[in-house]
Amino acid sequence: MSHEEYKVKLEVFEGPLDLLLYLIKKDELEIHNIPMESITAQYIQYIELMQMLDLNIAGEFLVMAATLMMIKSRLLLPVEDRPELEEEEEDPRWDLVRQLVEYKKFKDAALHLEALEARREDIFGRDGADAVLDRDAEVALHDVGLFDLISAFNDALKKVKTEELREIFAERFTVAEKIEVLGDRLRREGKFSLSRMFEGMRSRHEIACTFLALLELIRLAQARAVQKETYGEIFIEQAEGVVELVPPLVEESIGPADGGG
Repeated sequence: MSHEEYKVKLEVFEGPLDLLLYLIKKDELEIHNIPMESITAQYIQYIELMQMLDLNIAGEFLVMAATLMMIKSRLLLPVEDRPELEEEEEDPRWDLVRQLVEYKKFKDAALHLEALEARREDIFGRDGADAVLDRDAEVALHDVGLFDLISAFNDALKKVKTEELREIFAERFTVAEKIEVLGDRLRREGKFSLSRMFEGMRSRHEIACTFLALLELIRLAQARAVQKETYGEIFIEQAEGVVELVPPLVEESIGPADGGG
């Protein structure tokens, strides 16, 4: 990788419990009866994708991965061979389920308060009465979370064929170049779907560079990813208030976009 490559510095603001809740909701699983084999495999896959992209993964993500693997291995043991547990904790998953349920309560409460706050921003009092601003009849767009973006990135990687990788191995791309390409596209089109963003790309290297460029534009508040419904089509659009998309300065090289993995 060239030393002129752009270094994406993105913090992961969502934690391991957020990722587990995302996977449970995405697959419409029962939180009190988590299928540990599939959820562990998916969780580790997301961790590997984040590591491939060189995102700043907190140690707690790896601790949770170890916890999931331990629970999975204990469930594979015959009941008589499992460690002695209290009667109410015979299921090795129970402690994790309690954490998830408790965390989900606080998360839902926070989202509810956030929605109320946003709603109050459109209400102006006059003579003791509240006047509500009219909004467009269109369905409101919601900002997309990091895990939704990583899921779309994973789908794009799966479409790349191994034989195509060998044919274009010599092609090289940089994140800085892709930031400029995406910026130009946003200026021309205003908005495009995330699936179309990866159209025509035949290498993991190019897909990874493009995805990192998108994350950097989002981090710099120059672009945003939105969707009309949960797990629906994701759209990339220019962030509000941005007059001109300016490519950031080039920094040191990054390792994940070399097509590995």
